[in-house]
Amino acid sequence: MFGSIGRLTVVPGRRDELIGILKQSAADMPGCLSYVVAKDSSDENAIWVTEVWESIASHDASLSLPSVKNAIVRGKSIISSFDKIAVTNPVWGVGLPASHTH
Repeated sequence: MFGSIGRLTVVPGRRDELIGILKQSAADMPGCLSYVVAKDSSDENAIWVTEVWESIASHDASLSLPSVKNAIVRGKSIISSFDKIAVTNPVWGVGLPASHTH
């Protein structure tokens, strides 16, 4: 499995708009086992995205999906910074298929 954790900061007052964009784009991504968007509790302009994928190849392939490409275009103008905090190798998780965990 492949995982990543990122922090996105938006221009002031646009966080809920970006959350909506991400919700639309992430609905049907083949190979995505978990995609969690969370509001930062101490910064009203930041969100955290935690992803788990079957493989890095499935993650990379998602970037070619029309819904994801559209989200990138729509989100680009309101995202002021993106920090990839960590790349991970998930080994277990509540809700993850047992066949994918070790």
